[in-house]
Amino acid sequence: MRQSIILPVTMQFPENPSEEYSPTFTWQNIIDWGQIHYRDRIFRKDEQIPTRPQLIYLVNQGAVRLVSQSQNQPEGLHLNQSDEESELERLEESFLGFIGAEKPFEIVAQASFSINAYAHVDRTQVVWLYWQDLENWPDFRQQLYEAFRYQHQRKLLWLSALGQRKTIDRLISFLTLLIEEYGIEQGQNCCLPYSLTHAQIGSAIGSTRVTVTRLMGKLRRQGIISIKEDNSICVNYLNLTGANQPRK
Repeated sequence: MRQSIILPVTMQFPENPSEEYSPTFTWQNIIDWGQIHYRDRIFRKDEQIPTRPQLIYLVNQGAVRLVSQSQNQPEGLHLNQSDEESELERLEESFLGFIGAEKPFEIVAQASFSINAYAHVDRTQVVWLYWQDLENWPDFRQQLYEAFRYQHQRKLLWLSALGQRKTIDRLISFLTLLIEEYGIEQGQNCCLPYSLTHAQIGSAIGSTRVTVTRLMGKLRRQGIISIKEDNSICVNYLNLTGANQPRK
């Protein structure tokens, strides 16, 4: 389910980190400080968020979509490749997950690929800080460490899910992880607040849009998932439990 960084409420945040301060601050204090120092921006849906290493980004409202992009373009397709293999090789971006409201993220530089951030919903607000800004704010820095540790644990679960051999198992595990972290309960169902295309899902689980469309149709017929009018995905708890039983 959704989890947010919750900081204790104390005195007003100083305009300069070197000023006298109380060591504990609220999330809103940090956002206010970022706005005062012109370190915030509101993005349109699907607009790329300029990022670079050594900065911390705080999502104040909306949601951010992280994707990785390979720096190496395919040199060509082999004649004996199937259509699905060819489509996989042409994939340029892979969906890495969401960063919801009141959560931080950072971008790590890699030589072989780049990680990009996009506003997944309209009016997504992001504030950015330097790590050195946190030297005088130890309590808030500790909260960020705990948030990043939690994100790391979730990524380990993500990697474990992607290690499954069958595509249907990877798809179910992928949806389960998203629902656990971001799902909103609606009766027996739990629904994602954000929509995802089949191509984005395919890039996340190492499959193709065509395969994901076929498997999503199968899950709908089994009553495991349903699709709302805004194309967001809902998962039925009871039927999902049965689908998650070990397969022989």
